[in-house]
Amino acid sequence: MFKRRFAEIWLATAVAAVMLAAGWPARAMAAVKPGEVITAQNATTVKDLVSPGVYYMVTHGMTMNITPTQRIDWPPPYKDATEKYSAQVRLTPDHRSVAGYVAGQPFPMIDANDPYVADKIMWNNVFRPITSDDYDLRFYDCQTQYVNPGHAQRVINDIWVGHYAGYALVGRTEVEPIPTDPDFKKTNRLWLFAMYPILAPEDLYGYGLIRFRYGDPARGDDTWEWIPGARRVRRLNEAILSTAGGTQTFDPDHYSGFNAKTEFYNYKLLGEKEMLLCVHAKHSPEITCPTDGGASACPESWEMRHVYVVQALPRRGLGAAGGALDKSSIVYVDSEVWFDPLVDTYDRAGQLWRSNILWLAYRDRPVPDARVAIYPFKREFVVGSGRIDMEGGISSMCYLPGQHTPERECWYINMGAVDKDFCTVRAMEAAAP
Repeated sequence: MFKRRFAEIWLATAVAAVMLAAGWPARAMAAVKPGEVITAQNATTVKDLVSPGVYYMVTHGMTMNITPTQRIDWPPPYKDATEKYSAQVRLTPDHRSVAGYVAGQPFPMIDANDPYVADKIMWNNVFRPITSDDYDLRFYDCQTQYVNPGHAQRVINDIWVGHYAGYALVGRTEVEPIPTDPDFKKTNRLWLFAMYPILAPEDLYGYGLIRFRYGDPARGDDTWEWIPGARRVRRLNEAILSTAGGTQTFDPDHYSGFNAKTEFYNYKLLGEKEMLLCVHAKHSPEITCPTDGGASACPESWEMRHVYVVQALPRRGLGAAGGALDKSSIVYVDSEVWFDPLVDTYDRAGQLWRSNILWLAYRDRPVPDARVAIYPFKREFVVGSGRIDMEGGISSMCYLPGQHTPERECWYINMGAVDKDFCTVRAMEAAAP
């Protein structure tokens, strides 16, 4: 019964995608059409089709090439796991966590009338198809500059990172052990994250970060950093993991979209709508936008997508959420990719404060000339990530792969490129120059 229902849902999704590709909803078609180029001069035509953060960037020089909507399939192992295990998944009695999850998508049957639909959407975003086992992003760079329409880029800071990596203990679909690493029963760790060493600038040379996320809904993350000057490891207060850190580039709760401890927030579905997202980027490495001071990647391909718009409100007094300076985050989740390429955060006064914009590509390899990171199916890769501070008028734009990286292939997803040992304080210390 469930297998037939799952197939029906999958078919309905496919039909919807084909209909979107053939002809967008009337209101959207009246506003923009494939082939159009959106600039600051005609930005108002897409105001209702983009997030406030994207609209800010378009009005400040970022250009968009409008392209036809294209279908995106999940990796087959992830799809198979969803069909096999999702029928047994449910929310816990307090509706904050999940029970019975093994692998794949927890809640493939989304009902907008479900009073807990927002929680289910966010858990789908946690166990997303873009990565399920492990990933290693090698040698990428982030350039900080002012949002400066009509002017050339003037880099304020250039950060080079050796590894941005993660290892999942639950929900594994492609690399043994599948579907669960036995260590989960001992440690209750859901995933491990490692970012080290920082290769530039000089004052951060050797810096590193390790983070553990736990299955216990009441337990916050464990995080450690390597401080190169002092040559020692320091355990971080959890509050600094969110926007309480106050810096432009350090905000782990918004790395890779919305990445905060799920149970520490309350969620509300604000609606479903057709929006412009970049999920079929043409460039890898991504290109620096020449018309906004290098604050974004442009011009790039943007297409109409069906999106769930979810408001995330910090539960004050709980972990990192308890110290968050933002009043709320608005998370935009693509209903087919099940990833959030757009996240806008608002300050305590309710004003748009920061925007996270991600540019994604759908292909069977991260770069055209890859020789190792090649897959038997297409998958999504994040090729660009921008963090814009509207109050300061400043942007940190990351290129994945870096534009001048010695490691051309950059993304190694679900290939066993890293293991649990890589995501440890000991490994971080050993890698420090």
